[in-house]
This record gives sequence, structure tokens and C-alpha cells, in this order.
Amino acid sequence: MGAGHDHGHGHGGPPPTGTAAALYKGRLRIALAITLGVMVLEIIGGVLSGSLALIADAAHMATDAVGLAMALLAIHFANRPAGQNRTFGFARAEILAALANCLLLIGVGGFLLFEAVERFIEPAQTRGGLTVVFALVGLVANMVSLTLLMRGQKESLNVRGAYLEVLADALGSVTVLISAGIILGTGWQYADPIASLAIGLMIVPRTWRLLRETLNVLLEAAPQGVDMGDVRAHILALPGVEDVHDLHAWTITSGMPVLSAHVVVSQDVLDSVGHEKMLHDLQGCLGAHFDVEHCTFQLEPVGHAEHEAKLCH
Repeated sequence: MGAGHDHGHGHGGPPPTGTAAALYKGRLRIALAITLGVMVLEIIGGVLSGSLALIADAAHMATDAVGLAMALLAIHFANRPAGQNRTFGFARAEILAALANCLLLIGVGGFLLFEAVERFIEPAQTRGGLTVVFALVGLVANMVSLTLLMRGQKESLNVRGAYLEVLADALGSVTVLISAGIILGTGWQYADPIASLAIGLMIVPRTWRLLRETLNVLLEAAPQGVDMGDVRAHILALPGVEDVHDLHAWTITSGMPVLSAHVVVSQDVLDSVGHEKMLHDLQGCLGAHFDVEHCTFQLEPVGHAEHEAKLCH
């Protein structure tokens, strides 16, 4: 390439073991086993006690199991090696799994709201004592799973989708316990459908936040926490940089932000410090200040952008 077309590539990217979520594969497996076990127990408990809230929580456990399984499957595909036609491999599989988890959560929330309304119309007798026992088992199991996934949900949207599934279940178990306590203390049967209604409503805001972050990745918005105005200012502040254009930043998957830019550099500076030094300074600037280490830069002389489109034909 000519002097005005040098490319620099940062050496950042996913951790040595793969994507960010790959570090938590074992914990996701344990959480999946716990979820399946508790789901079976809650179904049995719901049938024996007649509690819609407990059955609703078991239904949510079922979607948790599906969500956790999808997260594990996505990790498997996301960490397969890149190929000639898939230069980033299947890293986006984790984001698609997070999106699928959102759709599952929305479906469960809608189902619970519908069933709660049905119970208001036709109330059913609920045995509060049995409900308390099974809800306590579910709550303890959910707390164990939450502990396992707590750290990973901060680093990966895929793990966060699974974490939010389990968190909603934990909140659901608490709500079931409260409704069962009310039924035991007062005999007021409407506490059960109200609890189901509350579980459904609790799912919505967390799902919306996850959906928004997931769509931002799929629509290739700037990585969360990266202000593109600040990035541009930092690049322009480097000695010899005259301008920057075609500045883009996006996320392949959690923990894998990418940036590319055309940087206009004074020829005098390039002649004095060299292309390698200029690329090193650019990569160091972004890696240190914005946690974006996977960067590609095209260094250009002043005036190159005016006929760049013709060169690309």
C-alpha cells in the first residue's frame, strides 16, 4: 500500500478462552441443572396445592431452562474458529440468544397476565401451606443460580439474559411466598392471582432493558460507554493528526468492541516519526481511554479524502 493507506490493527479481542460468556459456561450448566430440578418440583407443588402462582413460577422456570440452554448453545457456536467467509466466526450467536431470551420473557409475561385475569374471573382454592414449602425451595435454588451468574451478567449480554430469567424467578418466588402467607393468614384467595399479575409485571422492565441493549448491538450502535465525540477529540488531539473521518465503532458480541477510522496525518509528522509510531499512538490512546483495543486505522495525507471515492471504484 502507499504511504497514505497504511492500516493498523490492534491486538485486543475476546479473552484467551473465547468470548466473554465462555468463562461462565460451567456456571450456566449448574444453573440449568438447578432450574430443571426446581421446575419439576414446582409443577408437582402447584398441582397438589392448586396454586396458580406456583404453576406460573414453574412455567417461568421452564423458559429459564430454555434460555439457559440457548445461552450455552450460543457460547458453543460463538467460540468456534473464524472462517474465510465468517471472519468473526459465529460470535453474534450470543447476541441472538439474548434476543431469543427477550422474546421468551415477553411471552411468559403475557401468559401470566392472561392467566391472572382468568383467576380473577373464576377464583380457585389455593392451599397456602404447600405453596410456601415449594416456593421456599424455588427461592433457595434461584439464589444459588443468581450467585453463580452475578459476575458474568456484567460482562456478557448472553449471560445477562440468563441472569435476568433467574432473577425474575427469584422475585416470583418471593411474590408466591407473600401470597401464600396472606392466604394462610386471612383465607383471601385473590392473593394468588395478584401474585401472578405481579410476577408478569416484574418481567417487563428488565426485558425491555435487555432488548434495547441487544438491538443496539445488532444495529451496530457504538459500544455502551463509548462516547464517539470523545473518541474523535482524543484522536484529533494527537500530534500531527489533521482530521478524522469514516469513524465507526460497533460491538461484535459482549467483550468484543471494534473501531475503524480514516485518520488524516500531516506528511511532515509521518516523515519524522514514521507510520508505525503513529499507529502505536492511535491504538494506545483508544485502548487506554475507551477499552476499544481492536482497531483498524487508515492513515491518509491531507487532501486524500477528496478523491477517495474515485480510488475505491
